[in-house]
Amino acid sequence: MSDAAPSRYSDEQRLAFGRVAELYDRARPSYPAAAIDALVEYGALTPGARIVEVGAGTGKATELLAARGLDVVAIEPSAEMAALARVKLVRWAGVTVVESAFEDWIPAERLAAVVSVQAWHWVDPAVRYVRAHQALGPGAMLAAVWSFPDWERCPQRNALSRAYRDTTVELRADFPMHPDSEPIRLAGDWKAEIAAAQGFGAAEIRAFRWSERYTSEAYVELVQTHQDHILLGERDRAAILDAITRCIDERGGHLQLPLVTYVCLARRL
Repeated sequence: MSDAAPSRYSDEQRLAFGRVAELYDRARPSYPAAAIDALVEYGALTPGARIVEVGAGTGKATELLAARGLDVVAIEPSAEMAALARVKLVRWAGVTVVESAFEDWIPAERLAAVVSVQAWHWVDPAVRYVRAHQALGPGAMLAAVWSFPDWERCPQRNALSRAYRDTTVELRADFPMHPDSEPIRLAGDWKAEIAAAQGFGAAEIRAFRWSERYTSEAYVELVQTHQDHILLGERDRAAILDAITRCIDERGGHLQLPLVTYVCLARRL
């Protein structure tokens, strides 16, 4: 995780997920229990600890955090995603869903942790560490979590890559579901960013390897929850999805996708 992350993304990119909120909630995988264990352990989080989750989406990670007994302020800028999260998370009394960008949110108290799962790259890099520092008490945890395809370990990578190239669609390999991408680039250089940010101690990164098995139908649903595919024109998106489907069906009808979940950690001084 040493490549620099891209500059700030547009609101069209950041909010594109709201167009497919229900599909996102159904198709996106959850997160390894070991990754959540790492957060809880590093942050010394005990039941009743109050944390903020940045970019909570439909609440997929929020549920895992709430199940550990944590009180979660779940911040989500997309109205559609936040609305679905409220419905899903209503059974967790300790969860509050706030429709807001993290850049605009003002904490009413110092919190035990700021956690962002699959979303920290969407927050303006000019202010995200300042906002996190303002929200945390001394010694409290900042954690950013990403799950990325491990394309180098995927036996069907080359075939999928050809499927993308064989279409006439121009889709840059800038985001993780493109088989020619370097997914960890999206997360930037965590250690360098923490070192450059004021008010945080040494950074730490933990990695957890796992995999998911997809039918062609399920995999096509998954890629449609990623903003670069969402924002394609209807004809271009259909062409890519058809190429992916044929690629997987011609090779047994299933794709075993290796994944790595990175848990990036630091403490406020």
